[in-house]
Formats: sequence, structure tokens, C-alpha cells
Amino acid sequence: MKYKFLDQINFPDDLRNRKVNDLKSIAKELRHKTIDTVSKTGGHLGAGLGVIELTLALHYIFDTPKDKLIWDVGHQAYPHKIITGRKKQIETLRQEGGLYGFVKRSESEYDTFGTAHSSTSISAGLGIKIAQELKKDNSKVICVIGDGALSAGMAYEALNNAGAMSKELIVILNDNEMSIDQPVGAMSSYLSRLLSSSSYSNIRSIIKKILSKFPKSFAKALYRAEEFSKGFVSGGTLFEELGFFYLGPIDGHNFDHLIPVLKNIKSNKINKPVFLHVITKKGCGYKPAEESSDKFHGVNKFDVVTGSSLSKINMKSFSQVFGETLSAEASIDEKIVAVTAAMASGTGLDIFAQKHPKKFFDVGIAEQHAVTMCAGLAAEGLRPFVAIYSTFLQRAYDQIVHDVAIQKLPVRFAIDRAGQVGADGPTHAGSFDIAFLSALPNFVIMAAADEGELIRMIKTAIMIDDRPSSFRFPRGSIIGKNIGDELSHLEIGKGRIIQEGNSVALINFGARLEACQQAIEILKPRGCYPTLMDARFAKPLDTILLDKILDNHEFVITIEEGSIGGFSSSVLDYVHNKRKTSTSSTIKNIIFPDKFVDHNTSENQYKEMGMDAESISNKILSLLSNEIVHLSNYKKK
Repeated sequence: MKYKFLDQINFPDDLRNRKVNDLKSIAKELRHKTIDTVSKTGGHLGAGLGVIELTLALHYIFDTPKDKLIWDVGHQAYPHKIITGRKKQIETLRQEGGLYGFVKRSESEYDTFGTAHSSTSISAGLGIKIAQELKKDNSKVICVIGDGALSAGMAYEALNNAGAMSKELIVILNDNEMSIDQPVGAMSSYLSRLLSSSSYSNIRSIIKKILSKFPKSFAKALYRAEEFSKGFVSGGTLFEELGFFYLGPIDGHNFDHLIPVLKNIKSNKINKPVFLHVITKKGCGYKPAEESSDKFHGVNKFDVVTGSSLSKINMKSFSQVFGETLSAEASIDEKIVAVTAAMASGTGLDIFAQKHPKKFFDVGIAEQHAVTMCAGLAAEGLRPFVAIYSTFLQRAYDQIVHDVAIQKLPVRFAIDRAGQVGADGPTHAGSFDIAFLSALPNFVIMAAADEGELIRMIKTAIMIDDRPSSFRFPRGSIIGKNIGDELSHLEIGKGRIIQEGNSVALINFGARLEACQQAIEILKPRGCYPTLMDARFAKPLDTILLDKILDNHEFVITIEEGSIGGFSSSVLDYVHNKRKTSTSSTIKNIIFPDKFVDHNTSENQYKEMGMDAESISNKILSLLSNEIVHLSNYKKK
């Protein structure tokens, strides 16, 4: 499709050459382009639609990339990508070799700082601003952070530090939860323009000079009166107390409000950090997104006209199985409570919340708080389940160690999105939880191979009342096995033999079990019949079953969806340091490589890492082939 204005805009310099009156038309075309793109690629839509006007206004007023623009999380940055030299590539978004779905420094000089986890922008921006000052660079640093991201403590740590240091950082709160009626919005916009104007700044400086001749108590009282009047109209008292110059709230979809305020912020020296409160509407300008409960936060490919998904997924997800199972168990056990950090629907706990609203707690983007809150719940005898994506659980590691593990409190960690996650890429992959939890004393660590095992592990976790436990499960649809009606809990630390074989044994931990079974089917025509063990537990290890495998197999291969330091490392530690007798078995490990795996389809990611069925079967054949060559050379000698 051809666009009258957008086709002529490849970089922000092109945008800045347009008249202010053109911005509304450009916004309309940019909104259409964003919708059209995501309908073909899938991804995050609602957040980007909410910042169309803000994106254009920021690039129009500020001299990017010299002025540094940081998007918190980055899932709202698709419009930013389109007007910063990536318009022709935008339909490669989230595809193999294409644009990343978040902000990535290596992708463009306009991507100041890599952001994909929430609430990091202000900390990064403050660091960049300090570095600029040390380099005698007077360019601006602008951080755009959403209202949800302000639920994380890190954002307040950064605000507090920036305010205390009086660095001229610009923080823009993109608030899409608040509403503002027209009269209040107009008054607030007028006040923001006034307060940020040079005339106000000059008058204020004159008043300060005059007040310096008066007693300090009088000057302080007058200053407090001014701050109170601003806070009364605009609601910015908290941010003023943190040391910021607060402006807003203003309409984030109105260029008549955005442009003059941003222009004043850029041109006037306020001598303290600025906090601009902008009200936006998630999904703005696209009716299906506006009317959707999640505002099209994350979508698969869809029909632009109707907003209907083009993906026909009939199978339940692992997250749904978790939510349904825990909800059913909570109907029986009144001690069960569920906690999540702003991921109710993502983790399946929206199902739990509907049935048990008084026992469900969404704490916002605050993983550290979520974990320690669960420790408190457990200390009082409840049975808390905290459901957090593997990638986000990393943010609460100190709390896991100090508040849970040391005290042996029975918090149950439901670790969603374990393993590779496809188009969301390395920032969202669940690569490290097996390793960082395995390092901790007092933990029970499980991984579900399929939906039946997930159900059994949930029931097992309920029974563990003397120490913390975790179970991990992958993103996506369940395998679809007939799991039956009655599934009991597992015996702690006991694996299972799926099938007996001959000289080669595969030991699976987690969701690669199906790939292992497929690999065995590939090998059968070659006369190779490996033993297949599903470990179920990384901690405690089933050393009895492991000894049986080691004593009866020439080759042993472990496989897990995680980094070095996890299940395979525990197996090797047992073999080399704790096992009473040595083994003649050759032990190999299939784990995640020592690199961050780029975004792609999950299938291609696992193939790249040698974890698909064909790669596993080739690994086995290679071992057997090398053994045949070795024996042949031995006979020649």
C-alpha cells in the first residue's frame, strides 16, 4: 500500500522537515502501517498503537539519535522502528533473521538501550546521562516508561537516585490506565505549557533571588505553597517529593498538547529532572484492539478487518492446564493461594482468579515482592504457588535464596515459558532456572515432560510442606496425550523408565521427551534401540535409577532445555564425586549452547541447538559409529 506522507519518511530527519500540521496525517498512516504489519507477523500491537502520536512527537522535537530515547520494555517500539530506518524491514519483525520484537542496540543507532524486561529505562537513562556529563555532552536523555512498569521497585530506586542527583533526565510516564476528562485535560495541558515555559522559569528564578533576602522559613513556606498548588491540579506531589519537576497529565494523542510541552522541556534549562505524565489509550485507533479485554497486547497473525486470529489452535496450552489443575486443587485444599507478577492470563492464573478471587493475588511487575510475599504466606501455614515466567524469575533470585531457601519455606514455584520461546527471542527464553535453582540447598526441582506430568507435579508440590519446590513447563500447546482421569502425585526424587533398550540410554529432563521418542523411532530401522529415562527430578536425583542406567549402558546422553550448570551438571557431579563405584559409560550432555539464541520459530531454535529428533538420533549414531571405528582400529593393532 502507498502512503502519501509515510513513504517519504525513512528517518526522523525526514519527519522534522514536515510541518506540524502534517503530523496528524502521518500518525494516521503510521497507525495503519503498524496494524497491517502485526496482522502479518504477530507480536505486540496494543502498546504500539497507544504511542503513535507520542513516538512522532518525540522524534519531531528531539534530535534523535544524538538525543537518547529509551523505550521501557520495548514492545511498544514498532512505530519507532518504522520511522528510524527500518520501514522496509518491518514485515520481517520477529521472523528468522529479521527485526527483533523489542529494542536491540545492535539493530539501530536509534535503539539507545536494549529493553525487553520491564522497568529498566530510568536506571539506564540515568547512567547514560551521567556518562554524557563526564564527556561534556549536553544532549538530552528521554525515558518512556509505562504505568505498569512503575509497579516495579527498580523504577522507584532510579527515580529516587535521579532526583537526589538533580540530573537533567526526562522521564515520560505513558499512562494508559488513567482516564482524563476534557476540561481537566485542557487545564492540565495549559498548566504544563505554562510551567515548562521560559517565562515561568525566568519568573521563578527572579522570585528565588528575591526570596533569598527573606528569612528561610518564609521562603520555604512560599515554595511549599507553589508545589502544593501544582500537586493539587496535576497530582504530581509524589514525583515532586522525589526531586522531579512534574508536568501533566496531558493528552498523549493530541499534538496540540504534546508538541509545545516537549518543545519547552527541550529548550528550557530546568536544572532538575523532568517527569511528564502523558495519558494514552492502549490499542488506540483500532476498534478490535480497543474493545478487546487485553487490548491486543500480544497477538498471532490476524484479519485486519475483523481482528480475528488466523491461527486455529484447538489444543490447550500448558499454562491453561496449570491454571485449571491448580484451581481444581484449591477447591479441595483451602490453604492453596496463587500469586503472579502481572501475568495472570499468561500463566493461566486468570482461570484460578475467576474461581477463587479471594485466594488470587496479582502484585504487578514486582517479582521480588511476589516471592517474599509468598514466603510470608508460607510462614503462616498457607500453600502459596507463585507463577512466574522463567525469564522473569531471574529478577527475584536474592529473594529465592534469602527469603525462601535459607528458611526452607514451602513456596511452590510454577515456572512458565521454560526453554526457548520462539519469536520473543533471547530476552524471554527460559534458559537458566534449572541451573540457578539447582545451586540452592533445600529445593525440590521438577520438569514436566507432558501435560500429565505437569498435573502430577502440581499435586506433588502441594504435598511438599517442609521445603520449597519448583516445576517448569514450556510455552505453547500441550502434546495431547490421553492422560486419563486420575493422576496421583509423584514420589519425591523418582524418575521413570519409558522404554528399555540396549547399549545407549537417553536421560530426559523436561519437555524434550517427545523429541527423544521420535529420535528412537528414527533409529529403529537402523537396528538401534536406546533406553529412554524421564528423570522428572533434577533435585533430588534418582540415583538408584541412574546407577542402573550407568551399570548397563555403554553410552549415556542427558538432554534438558537449559544452560550448563543444570540437570546434566548434577548428573556429572554425582558420577564423578558421589557415586561409590566408577563407571565405564561414556556420558554426553545435550544442553543449551553458550550463547543467546536469536529469535526464530521454536522448532528452528531447537534444530539449531541439536535438540530436535533428527539431531538427537544423529548424535547417537555418531557415538556408535565412533565406537565401531575404535574397535576396528583396536583389532588391527
